Amino acid sequence: MSSFLGVPVDAAYHLVSGLTGILTPVLGGLAAVAAIVAFTMAVRLLLMPLSLRALRGQAVQARLAPQLVALRQRYGKQPERLQREMAALYKREGTGMFAGVAPLLLQWPFLSVMYLLFRSPTVGGAANTLLTRDLLGVPLGAHWLSGAGPASAQGAVFLGVFALLAGLCWLSARFGRLMTARATGAQPAPAGAGTAGLLVRVLPYLTVVIAAFAPLAAGIYLLTSLAWSLAERMFFLTRSARAAAGPAASRAPASGRAAAGRSGRGRPL
Repeated sequence: MSSFLGVPVDAAYHLVSGLTGILTPVLGGLAAVAAIVAFTMAVRLLLMPLSLRALRGQAVQARLAPQLVALRQRYGKQPERLQREMAALYKREGTGMFAGVAPLLLQWPFLSVMYLLFRSPTVGGAANTLLTRDLLGVPLGAHWLSGAGPASAQGAVFLGVFALLAGLCWLSARFGRLMTARATGAQPAPAGAGTAGLLVRVLPYLTVVIAAFAPLAAGIYLLTSLAWSLAERMFFLTRSARAAAGPAASRAPASGRAAAGRSGRGRPL
């Protein structure tokens, strides 16, 4: 392992090991799993401001989609003009073309560290004791296709993790379509409508594919991170609905008073 990667892996090892030692008297054999979950939640809490900003950017992107289509139709044969017009539109809206990508890119180093941590027999020159920990008898450093294979009890544990990941991917995609519909004021589009719809439906499940080739510990990291992302989407949708309801509620009494005034003027004295 290079020194560049060794430093964060060593730091993660001490953090997860320390949390495991603290939680062992309470949780026993599940202490290491709980430590990974706590580590993941700490990472996502650190990135939460960027994640919420990305969700706002995605909502703006959905709202701007018709205008972007119109610009491409108008300036499709003038690439430089098209870029200027799109940049001006993004600037007016206070967003950018890649507004929703930053949190995903920032999470990859943490996932890479977790992957390396549970495939390295030694960390900092000492034996990696986290590899002796397990979940329901499956070592946290094990892979789905290693050991007894996918048809064994070990494989069943991995399949359980994959099933949970797939369920969270489905929910995340559904909430993503709701966010887009709310931003554009349209009904949620079917997930499989056209090539773009197929990509929207399939891409979230790449997380399951990644987990299939990663150690069990990295799968737990992905599962926790995806659950956190879903909670962020739900929080964003709820907050957006309240923000939209606020102006509507403030306008309603005013319109009611105006209607009452008109009806009052129409009544004979």
